[in-house]
Amino acid sequence: MSEPISVITTHVNSDFDAIASMLAAQKLYPEAKVVFPGSSEKNSRDFFVNSMVYLFNMGSVKAIDFSCINRLILVDTRHPLRIGPFVDILDKKDLDIHIYDHHPFAENDIIGHYEKCRITGATVTILTEIIKERQIELSEEEATILCLGLYEDTGSFNFLSTTPEDMMIGAYLLEKGANLDVVSSMLSREITPQQVGLLNDMIHSFECHHINGIDIMITVVSTEEYVGDLAMVVQKLMKMENSNALFVLARMGSRIYMIGRSKISEVDVGAIIRTFGGGGHSTAASASIKEQALAQVKRKLIETLYLKVHSRQASALMSSPAYTIPPNTPIIKAKELLHKYNINALLVTQDCDDHEKVLGIISRQVIDKALFHQLDIIPVSEYMSSEPEYVSPDADLATIQERWIGNKQRLLPVIDQNQLLGVITRTDLFNVMIRHTSIIPDQSPENWDSSNVRTRKVNHHIKERLSDRLQYLLKDIGDVAEEMACNVYVVGGFVRDLLLQRKNEDIDIVVEGDGIAFAKKYASHAKARIHPHEKFGTAVVIFSDGFKIDVATARTEHYASPAALPTVEKSSIKLDLYRRDFTINTLVIHLNADRFGTLIDFFGAYQDIKDKVVRVLHNLSLVEDPTRVFRAIRFEQRFGFHIGKLTDHLIKNAVQMKFIKQLGGRRVFSEIRQILQEDDPLPAIKRMNEYEILQMVGNIQYNHKMVNRFASIKKVLAWHELLFIDDPYVKWAVYFMALIHDAHLEVIEKVCDHLDLSQHYRQMFCKDNHTAMHLLRSLENSKTTLKNSELYHCVKYFKTEVLLYMMASAKKDVVVRMLSNYHSQLKRMKPLITGKELKQMGLPPGPLYSQILEAVLNARMDNMIENREDEIKFVKSYIVDHDLLN
Repeated sequence: MSEPISVITTHVNSDFDAIASMLAAQKLYPEAKVVFPGSSEKNSRDFFVNSMVYLFNMGSVKAIDFSCINRLILVDTRHPLRIGPFVDILDKKDLDIHIYDHHPFAENDIIGHYEKCRITGATVTILTEIIKERQIELSEEEATILCLGLYEDTGSFNFLSTTPEDMMIGAYLLEKGANLDVVSSMLSREITPQQVGLLNDMIHSFECHHINGIDIMITVVSTEEYVGDLAMVVQKLMKMENSNALFVLARMGSRIYMIGRSKISEVDVGAIIRTFGGGGHSTAASASIKEQALAQVKRKLIETLYLKVHSRQASALMSSPAYTIPPNTPIIKAKELLHKYNINALLVTQDCDDHEKVLGIISRQVIDKALFHQLDIIPVSEYMSSEPEYVSPDADLATIQERWIGNKQRLLPVIDQNQLLGVITRTDLFNVMIRHTSIIPDQSPENWDSSNVRTRKVNHHIKERLSDRLQYLLKDIGDVAEEMACNVYVVGGFVRDLLLQRKNEDIDIVVEGDGIAFAKKYASHAKARIHPHEKFGTAVVIFSDGFKIDVATARTEHYASPAALPTVEKSSIKLDLYRRDFTINTLVIHLNADRFGTLIDFFGAYQDIKDKVVRVLHNLSLVEDPTRVFRAIRFEQRFGFHIGKLTDHLIKNAVQMKFIKQLGGRRVFSEIRQILQEDDPLPAIKRMNEYEILQMVGNIQYNHKMVNRFASIKKVLAWHELLFIDDPYVKWAVYFMALIHDAHLEVIEKVCDHLDLSQHYRQMFCKDNHTAMHLLRSLENSKTTLKNSELYHCVKYFKTEVLLYMMASAKKDVVVRMLSNYHSQLKRMKPLITGKELKQMGLPPGPLYSQILEAVLNARMDNMIENREDEIKFVKSYIVDHDLLN
């Protein structure tokens, strides 16, 4: 009869923790055989079998005589359906079962004669504690393997399931010589083409289910062949999508694999997956399911989620009573109340019959800035965040998060049937979410830290949407940054337009460090020249073909008064972004080699782009720089976005407080010019009128006539572009003439003075346009049609912009045809003969040449002559008729 044997085994599809735990168990049971119950994750087994098999007293499941097993040591599992063929010997009377596991106990789990089971981040922690207690020696290789299992199952101590004991064992294993380089390389193993395909399928089949107030992601994939290391693929997906809770259903052949991952206590994936015969703990679990259809498993999963997922409610989180102030409270008084109660924000409320109506929220940061700008006695209603979101007392945590993140409020009122019950403060929410990964953005720079950042990789966007040259330039910039040991980012509109799939080759680079020094280094590297601006820490890198890259030092700005130009200081990328106009322009992409293609989002800009909304970064943004009013309108119309509620209120406030009138004329002109350069500027002009800005610029009246003129200009400009002629023009100037069309000359002159226009444009708008409109009226009132030559001499001195505006303003088709004929034909017509031929005819050089050639040109325009021979005959006749040779 064979000798009795002891067997150490674990669950099928074993991971590093399972295998490390088997090695640890072997240290406790040196006589036992280590046997895999079935398949292990391919990368894990290859590593151990090929590299460190000598450490294990290995046995094959096929070579083991199951009738001789008298002791079964189970590690990292106690579920009978997860131990493969060993389930068949569980009923042996003389079988001694020892269990070491870190998963919570579940119904139908195996009951051992000896158990060491408790909740830790990894099973290897439990076994290593015993090894340490018994002072059993570990080699450096053994310590490395145990450490590998510990790091994998705790997510390098980042998973919520990590315990203090795990950390202590990690320190112990490092003392024993564990090699973290090996651990790191194994945990960051490369993904295979098959796994890439599977990951892509998972991303495209993503579904978000809002279950009992929690967003849970479910993805379902199917493949005929088994793809190994599924847990690693799921972990990558979890990081990419930044999900709080994720379930993957993967059909491979005839079997369905379910893997769950969770970062939040409300979703216990272990408890959920145990209902499918699987196992795991609250943050990570898996199951292998046979003889069921994918749709059936998915339906059962969703039903189980509704039964087992629960969320906390607002009534349990709120602080009560809320501190409130009436809307007419002066800013200075609000500041006193903040100090008195040691709080950072106040609700602005108004008594309405039997309840207190919440009007808005005003924060310490906004109050401090308002006081800095000497707005002490202005009521808080002018700068509060109006129409704040609120929740009902039974709102769940996910709803609270959504309202908070979407509106970036410092306080979230809790209201029931018009009654203000309390508020949820940032502290209230952080106390609950301290173990969660969802981010509650704080818009004040003093409270920023790395946890306030959302990141995602956009390398695929860069590759698909940028030219080869731009891709090379960005990577080259990153390489130079590595050499100089500084961080560089591409920022602003370039990043925004990359996400919006709009062409934009205006590259703006921000350097955390010395921007000018970086620009000099890069220009030398790229064989380009540089134009620095020492005062602002900026530079322009100019390539041989004229292509330019703007480089700036990360900086912050302070405004001494409303509408003043800023004072600039060096800063970090975070503070640099905070000085920008709107959230959609605050996205940056890291260019350093190790993080190349990482999109960084501090202010929820990515979501604002998805929601198509234009938002300011803080409530005094338009006080500090009122030109942002124009830009908000321009971006709204260019991208088909809408201006957010708070930003809309702040624009109206800036107009009411006449901050725009405090701007210098050149700054206003610059913004108007950019609006008029848009493909279709009329919607933006309409919005300016709605905000009563046009009247502030120059008493410009918006009416149906202006609408018609803008529409006509758009058609004329489109016609001009189709001519493909070399006749450049300034588009904004044509539209500007439509803006001032109805104004008297003296008003137009005042507008030009206010906007500080150059003499060139004063001439165009005041004199040339006035003359052109007088001529146009004459042409349309004339009962006879001018000859081509007569029209030519009437309009030849007008600039292209004035001529195009004449065409757009013309009401009669015959006049439009005349002007278009001049613009497309007559304007470029010249005589075929020159002074050389006139000299050969015996005419002495002098003013006479101009007279004769002009007569030839007139004849050509009026279709009296067609070719060079006709011109020579015409000149000879002209000489005789005018007796020019005598």
